[in-house]
Amino acid sequence: MAPVSPKPTPPGLWRRTPPAIFPPALGLAALALGWRKAGQVFDLPPAVGEALSGAVTLLCAFVFLTYLVKVLRRPSVVLEDLRILPGRAGLAAAMLMLYLMAAAIGPYLPAAALAVLATGAGLHVMLTVAMLYVFATGPAEQRRVNPTWHLLFSGWIVAALVSAQLGLTMIAIGLFWVALALAVAIWVVSLQQFSRETVPAPLRPLLAIHLAPVAVIGTTASLLGAVAMSYVFAMSAGLLLLFFVVRVRWLLAAGFTPLWGALTFPLVATASLWLTMGDELRLPGGVALIAATLIVPPIAVRIYKMWAKGELALKTGAAIA
Repeated sequence: MAPVSPKPTPPGLWRRTPPAIFPPALGLAALALGWRKAGQVFDLPPAVGEALSGAVTLLCAFVFLTYLVKVLRRPSVVLEDLRILPGRAGLAAAMLMLYLMAAAIGPYLPAAALAVLATGAGLHVMLTVAMLYVFATGPAEQRRVNPTWHLLFSGWIVAALVSAQLGLTMIAIGLFWVALALAVAIWVVSLQQFSRETVPAPLRPLLAIHLAPVAVIGTTASLLGAVAMSYVFAMSAGLLLLFFVVRVRWLLAAGFTPLWGALTFPLVATASLWLTMGDELRLPGGVALIAATLIVPPIAVRIYKMWAKGELALKTGAAIA
């Protein structure tokens, strides 16, 4: 985590909006869509999933607006936020959040959903270019592979998933293979690093991000008709989730920090994968979704309370516009 900046925040609304607000919003968006899927799988009344999707979409729009205001004040603030780990993770999560917003409104406003998807993809490309610039101009340690790379680089799998849901099959297939290749590369390098080095306790919650692409790749493969591949990833997600559950005390040894936001999306993505697979995985998916419902909102509430008190920007070293 970055040290507390001694520089005071000048007057003005949302000058220091922290990117750390986006991972919990991403998790909540996935949770709402998970309940929509559960309603279809278990033949439940659709009101719960649709109400959650509507409420979370408004929340996501609000948090995106607060950061947009900051960027409009001084666009170069994005580069400053990208130079710190919570900033990189948060801004990458913001792109994935936009994709899930498109999925949420897709059944009601398909044209608007396509526009949001395209906007998210355009911003995703711009953020990737900005991140590569930061890597090229910053210290070498910033270029070290870490789990947050999945959100930005293999995060295209979320765009593939939503594209498939919106009927853009060819685009979904192209994005799927690009994201899969990038995810495998990140997993390989991360395993090599993990075999040689110990992960510091404050950064361990970020390891949960490795689960997210496993789950979303499996879900997308299922939607694209690659059944055998989707089963491989469904089982892999189960094994990785089991590892995190068994090692949860080690994973969370540093106590609560804003980085716990990284725990939210991977858990819900796994539940959604199993629900999408159905059949014998339907019940594990329902159990995982209930567990996520008990875990994700409390983490989000705690992080947003820190934001409301002005603590989140200080603790995560957010840049000032």
